[in-house]
Amino acid sequence: MKTFQTLAEVAALVGQDVAESDWITVTQEQVNLFAQATGDHQWIHVDVERAKAGPFGAPIAHGFLTLSMLPRFFESALHILQTRMGVNYGLNKVRFTSPVPVGSRLRARMKLLACDPIDNNGMQMTWEVAVEREGVTKPVCIAESIARSYP
Repeated sequence: MKTFQTLAEVAALVGQDVAESDWITVTQEQVNLFAQATGDHQWIHVDVERAKAGPFGAPIAHGFLTLSMLPRFFESALHILQTRMGVNYGLNKVRFTSPVPVGSRLRARMKLLACDPIDNNGMQMTWEVAVEREGVTKPVCIAESIARSYP
């Protein structure tokens, strides 16, 4: 976990790799709950026996489940002490570049692409987030995430 005192400390790191999250294991229970919440019950995610005979040899996580882990990755990767609130402002780009078999361990690497002042002394930060699967060189997801933080 990287800890910063102020938003200005983070802003000084534009163009750099800033942080790396803890590892998170993707479970079948998470996949099933995500399917229930979203209505996406495609067999490749929730039918374990059928998925074993499918193209990936196991059930895989939904791409959007992987994407929904971004806040958790950020929470374990960096903390800015002199902020009172952070807001997810959206995404510019997202690609799901490789499957995530259930049981995989994932982590994220964050590179700060831009940091711009906004109203109320806040800062809008654009992050390139590469979600990695343990033991695999190709990222499973690459996203450009925008967050706003306020002191």
